[in-house]
Amino acid sequence: MTPAPHRSHTDDLLSFIAASPSPYHVVASAAQRLEKAGFRELRGTDDWTGATGGLFVSRAGALIAWYVPEGAAAHTPFRIVGTHTDSPNLRIKPAPDTGTSGWRQIGVEIYGGVPLNTWLDRDLGISGRLALRGPDGVPRSRLVQIDEPLLRVPQLAIHLDRSVNEGVALDRQRHIAPIWALGEPREGELLRRVAAAAGEDPADVLGWDLMLHDIQPPGYLGVDREFVVASRLDNQVSVHAGVTALVDAATGAAQPAFIPVLAAFDHEEVGSGSETGAQSPMLERILSRSVAARGGSDEDWSRALAGAFCVSADMAHAVHPNYSERHDPDHRPLPNGGPTVKVNVNQRYATDSTGIALFTAAAERAGAPWQPFVSNNAMPCGTSIGPLTAARLGVTTVDVGVPGLSMHSARELCGVRDPGYLAAILTTIMVGD
Repeated sequence: MTPAPHRSHTDDLLSFIAASPSPYHVVASAAQRLEKAGFRELRGTDDWTGATGGLFVSRAGALIAWYVPEGAAAHTPFRIVGTHTDSPNLRIKPAPDTGTSGWRQIGVEIYGGVPLNTWLDRDLGISGRLALRGPDGVPRSRLVQIDEPLLRVPQLAIHLDRSVNEGVALDRQRHIAPIWALGEPREGELLRRVAAAAGEDPADVLGWDLMLHDIQPPGYLGVDREFVVASRLDNQVSVHAGVTALVDAATGAAQPAFIPVLAAFDHEEVGSGSETGAQSPMLERILSRSVAARGGSDEDWSRALAGAFCVSADMAHAVHPNYSERHDPDHRPLPNGGPTVKVNVNQRYATDSTGIALFTAAAERAGAPWQPFVSNNAMPCGTSIGPLTAARLGVTTVDVGVPGLSMHSARELCGVRDPGYLAAILTTIMVGD
């Protein structure tokens, strides 16, 4: 039997997630797919003059990619899809080797809003990047991914904590160091293990950005396998959809009427305040430079922004069946009902009526459903990169996202159809048909 289109998309999504346990791997996975579609990477020190076709710039855990059709005027407006590559997790400290009571442990730091109980009693691997000695004193970088059950944060037995089911919060400072062996701490042991996995000499490691990940593979759930379950759905669902849409826009029969752009930022989960975050000038500088590379002036740059539209794509909340009172009574998105359009009048989301109209018109052309989302007035509202991008570039922006459960958990859930719906809508927006 030929698989349904949505199943083909989610099968590919699960492969993307499995290969991308860290933001640096997300960028590498996206770049690999773009290069396969004919995109080429530009360096900041390159001469971009006259560059057309599929192009991208990567920096650590962030990637900006765009497609310039032949003959596109310098003032051609942008169609931007904004996403983020990072997910809440546990990150390894600079001096990681620790332990107590006869156990060797690894010191970790909490990254983002982590529901810590979801990381208990899970088999954990290590991923990230190493900074290594390079030629002429210039450091080089190497990705590392250890998909082995190396570590575990063990839960205290209920016999020793009868209050565990009463909602007592886990002590964030004392009880999250994962175990990985018996015995006294051995300085440099973790570094030696990780360097060996990367095929490098530990003496060449000058620094690292390492984190833990759940090694359980992504998969399907439900009587009819109608749900996707995986780590890091927030926000790799959107990154994967954005890459898919950009490639489709660049390789389709019809040339885009706009300049389609994918902006995948890092550090959204901790405020986006970094050189690769949405608060940085990274996107603005790359887009303005792309205009100049096509002979554009400041006037062309202003015109390109004036006609631009941005879709900020980030995971959204589906109504929770056990906590329905936490949701707005009239806005209850469900999995497989299509992406949500997220609205907050206090500008935690950047959506306005113009953005809604542009997005819903594209959804109609794509034949994809969508759902409105508003937070319960009594609950704090989350946010995304949408307001940051709108404020920095001054472009019409709409915040959207695939609805799911267990957001920020070590293992999240969404509908099997929604990632494909999102990709189809984003493709329509990027092409502009």
